Amino acid sequence: MNAAEAPVAQGGGPVRPSGLLDVLGVASVVLDAEGRIVLWSPQAEELFGYSAQEALGEYAARLMVHEQHIQLVGKLFADVMRTGQSWAGAFPVRIKDGGTRLVEFRNMRLLDDQGDVYALGLAADRSTVRRLEQDVALSERIVNQSPIGLAVLDTELRYVSVNPALAKINGVPAADHVGRTVPEVLPLVDAGTLEGAARRVLETGEPFVDRTTVGRTPADPDEDRTWSVSLYRLEDAMGTVLGVAASIVDITEQHRAGVEAETARRRLAVIADASARIGTTLELDRTARELADVAVPELADVAAVDLLDAVVEGRRSTLGPSEPAVIRALAVRAEDGEDALQAADPPGQLVRYAPDRLITECVRTGRPVVVPQVKDEHLPRIARSPESAVLLGRAGVHSYLAVPLIARGEVLGALDLKRTRNPAPFGEDDLLLARELAARAAVQIDNARWYQNARNTALTLQRSLLPGHPPVTTGLEVASRYQPAGATTEVGGDWFDVIPLEGGRTALVVGDVMGSGINAAATMGRLRTATTTLASLGLDPAVLLEHLDKIASGLDHSIATCVYAVHDPRLRQCRIANAGHLPPARVRVGHPPELLDLPTGVPLGVGGVPFSTTTVDFAPGDELVFYTDGLVETRSHSLDERLDFLLSLLDDPARPLEEACDLLLRTLHHPDNHDDVALLMARAQELP
Repeated sequence: MNAAEAPVAQGGGPVRPSGLLDVLGVASVVLDAEGRIVLWSPQAEELFGYSAQEALGEYAARLMVHEQHIQLVGKLFADVMRTGQSWAGAFPVRIKDGGTRLVEFRNMRLLDDQGDVYALGLAADRSTVRRLEQDVALSERIVNQSPIGLAVLDTELRYVSVNPALAKINGVPAADHVGRTVPEVLPLVDAGTLEGAARRVLETGEPFVDRTTVGRTPADPDEDRTWSVSLYRLEDAMGTVLGVAASIVDITEQHRAGVEAETARRRLAVIADASARIGTTLELDRTARELADVAVPELADVAAVDLLDAVVEGRRSTLGPSEPAVIRALAVRAEDGEDALQAADPPGQLVRYAPDRLITECVRTGRPVVVPQVKDEHLPRIARSPESAVLLGRAGVHSYLAVPLIARGEVLGALDLKRTRNPAPFGEDDLLLARELAARAAVQIDNARWYQNARNTALTLQRSLLPGHPPVTTGLEVASRYQPAGATTEVGGDWFDVIPLEGGRTALVVGDVMGSGINAAATMGRLRTATTTLASLGLDPAVLLEHLDKIASGLDHSIATCVYAVHDPRLRQCRIANAGHLPPARVRVGHPPELLDLPTGVPLGVGGVPFSTTTVDFAPGDELVFYTDGLVETRSHSLDERLDFLLSLLDDPARPLEEACDLLLRTLHHPDNHDDVALLMARAQELP
């Protein structure tokens, strides 16, 4: 048969042959009515070993059957020829090399157009047939009894067959799959992705292995299931593409366990991150911002940290059922949500929340409040005002969670969380994580608020002990600055003073009590008071420092440095004594700025070491600059470098003192130095 005579498929194209017969190696033999061989196929030659020339015309029984079986074979042949009924079975056949091969036969009678009768024998090696039967039986048993869902799709990606496991997974009878596509059978599965993968497998032959997909089937229409899908191209022995084989394994439980493990890992990571990021300082507002930054976006799209105002002020607060909550907003963070930010309370603002508000309920009861699915009727109870409720609705808030901030048994406020972009509602895992964050942060916030209260007290005390404005004195123009330590550091004991004395003289004092906090501020106040009292006695600066040294020794071993100077405008001199303090700078017209060369002395409170007084010229137009170490010290520069820098800034004796103070403080005070700064500048003037 030539190509033009080749059979065609229903669609008009030629049909490629199956390779199954080639695997079996089926041989064809035709015998005439006498039992002679008249046709002999190449497969017969391969199976039995005889060439066509050797076999044609020979009696088949004599050529291929052992003598002891000739009578039986003759009877079987005669029965087929007489009755026309086919015979099938296995029979030992003698092959050319003298051996015997067990051959599977199918014998049938043929009749030609002349009425002559022939016998057709189809034969295959019995072991080959058995092996193929075993393979088919094994495949069928595996397919039908496998717990893995198996399917065969044709080249049009329509189901050809499915096994019982897949029918159960899909919730659709096996017969209802056949002839239909995946989207037709499973409309709630992402069939587009699967079909795209199957087409690539058909085109390339590269398998699509162990890919995860999620969806719902008629077997479980109310819950998402997760499957591992693998696709393989099917080909016959001739390389003809038959379709795609699919294996589907339900891994929902494993997937859920993995998700839970990942959630737990993420929760631990967030908690570890929170431990590192929250409470880096004792600044209350910063600690609140750190909590909000950790919560967004890991836990929520919008986070606010709110404290009860009474708590911020250092008072305990308990709310009755009908009492509103006065909330001070400390921090807010939103992930790309302008409306959500506008709806939130601005940091620093005091807001009164009515008793029916959810955040009020949270801080009153000390228990979390969760609204997994926020509806329109919930928004007024979440927002501070009707306008804010509209903004929250516009922002797409769909889930809400508030957890109390509790430290040492006291409710401080609440961590307020909302979701807008994250489609998942707040669940139990989110609540656990939020409570853990709130518990850790609450301790840091409580520490920060108590520290801030203590610092505010110390700062108030210190400011009350310092002069408000230097008094007007004879022959001197004076300017001063005091800058307390940063919010993360306790207030120190730096001070300055300008004390009018008899005879038109003026005492100038700058000191620094070692230590910080209320104790340092109180010690500073006592030393300042003692200095003012002693100065009124007109004592020599060295003698005055000796008295201060004795007073400091009696103040619980307090140590302080101090520079005490007395300006006499008539003598145009300053008499100065130093108790372990940095030397003052002098600026004179026509001369470079200089540090006064004074005996350093020992700090006040050390005791037993005498002080000395140095007299320096101080003519009209000259300036003296007194300062504490917080102005010049840094961690990254030597003190000599910083003092040289100070002198370089004193390059203009005509600069107004107020401007000069601002310049020094702005330029020299380093952000890394969290110490107090006291600065006092004095310029001598002509007497009237």
